[in-house]
Amino acid sequence: MNKDLTKGPVMGSMLLFAVPMILGNLLQQCYNIADTLIVGKFLGKNALAAVGSSFTLMTFLTSILLGLCMGSGALFSIRFGQKDEEGLTESIRASFLLIGAAAVFLNALAFACLDLIRVFLQVPDEVWGAMRAYLLVIFGGIMATFLYNYFASYLRAVGNSVVPLIFLAVSAVLNILMDLWFVLGLKRGVAGAAEATVIAQYVSGIGIALYAVKRCPQVRAVYRGKRVKWSCVKEIAGFSILTCVQQSVMNLGILMVQGLVNSFGPTVMAAFAAAVKIDAFAYMPVQDFGNAFSTFIAQNYGAKKADRIRRGLKGAVLASMGFCVVVSGLVWVFARPLMAMFIEAGEGETILEGVRYLRIEGAFYCGIGCLFLLYGLYRALGRPGMSVVLTVISLGTRVALAYGLSASPFFGVTGIWWSVPIGWFLADVVGIAYYGVKRKQLLSWEQ
Repeated sequence: MNKDLTKGPVMGSMLLFAVPMILGNLLQQCYNIADTLIVGKFLGKNALAAVGSSFTLMTFLTSILLGLCMGSGALFSIRFGQKDEEGLTESIRASFLLIGAAAVFLNALAFACLDLIRVFLQVPDEVWGAMRAYLLVIFGGIMATFLYNYFASYLRAVGNSVVPLIFLAVSAVLNILMDLWFVLGLKRGVAGAAEATVIAQYVSGIGIALYAVKRCPQVRAVYRGKRVKWSCVKEIAGFSILTCVQQSVMNLGILMVQGLVNSFGPTVMAAFAAAVKIDAFAYMPVQDFGNAFSTFIAQNYGAKKADRIRRGLKGAVLASMGFCVVVSGLVWVFARPLMAMFIEAGEGETILEGVRYLRIEGAFYCGIGCLFLLYGLYRALGRPGMSVVLTVISLGTRVALAYGLSASPFFGVTGIWWSVPIGWFLADVVGIAYYGVKRKQLLSWEQ
């Protein structure tokens, strides 16, 4: 089921590879949304605020592992494009040990720092009890997140985006069913929603690991006793750590904004919790398309096919921008009924704030669509440091403006919402300008 993206129609190959990734993450968003829907409708505003803030925190923690896996995946794709079987095997062995150790450390740190989270995120007293109960359970799924993302990154790097979709689909359906059972049937509250999620995560994580070990000979290197080459560890670290920094900086900025949102009280917290889920669902396809685009570029970079890279870049920009325009229109028109799916009709102030957020963010999805392509491009061309620079510009602007504008009586909490698209577009300008100036150096084997 592996797909060589260095051959065949450029856009056809990219889109066929991207579709399972898009469907997979839409499913993942579905079971994130299931938590929010069930908690918001049946457990109330404070429970929704607790789960929403927890989701932002977990997104930050898992982004560290996701960044490491994505960075390794870029190197896997390059080795695959070069037809370097030995190099691919060595990279798998080194990256599994490196990222596995990081996952163990992160899991221990999360539990150790649990009570400090309240202070950092400025969580109100009426929300903290439920949030703590949720986090105590959800932290147990960090190792499952590592297993799924590591082996999914490998499979996608060698052109197999279907198998990760299958395991994610099973996990999503299982999570939704168990959410309903644990929260409504067993009356387990927010802890039950977390328990359902963690069980589903382990089903997908262990399942995809067993599949990869059985079907992919190179993956068996993870448990063979051969010595890991230091040069390989350094190369993996060069790709993975910078991509990890990029992902974690991005989500640390979001986490800092979450703390600011929390300072406005449960109503704004609940509105933000629901609106962010809708927002993420809306632009998730372009994020996944950016990751598929990155694999396409990396394989062709390894194979030294500059013409396919250029054609792929042009086609990806057109496809991504077209999608973003359509989705922006839909979110703008349907913002209120979308918020009403999560919030009881009597919570009019919460719904109004969520609609305001969605209409500001939703009008500018082209900005985030372009940014995802730039992240994927620089990661695939072996310049993950540039992705870090763009993330710092985007998130630095967002955090600075969020705190600055929200302190103004004229903007208030709306200043937080406006800070996001401004950060996107500043990063886009820098990323596009850098490519225009450095194009020949980026494709250095052209010279």
